[in-house]
Amino acid sequence: MTRVGFAVSRKVGNAVVRNRVKRWIREGVRTVPGPLGGTWDLVLVARAETADASLRAVLADMDALFRRLDVRA
Repeated sequence: MTRVGFAVSRKVGNAVVRNRVKRWIREGVRTVPGPLGGTWDLVLVARAETADASLRAVLADMDALFRRLDVRA
């Protein structure tokens, strides 16, 4: 079973912005197929640039990250 945690520091923005980024990361974990092939413990750390990004950009970045981690191939 893969477990995913995430960290969003105050450098990202105020509470409203941090909560939005957390929701977007949760949505990305839910919708983007993650790496398979065993048990994974992932910690995603949001950078300050994430506050200015769109949801589509965050999802695309998570998809690219999970593709790089993919161990099925």
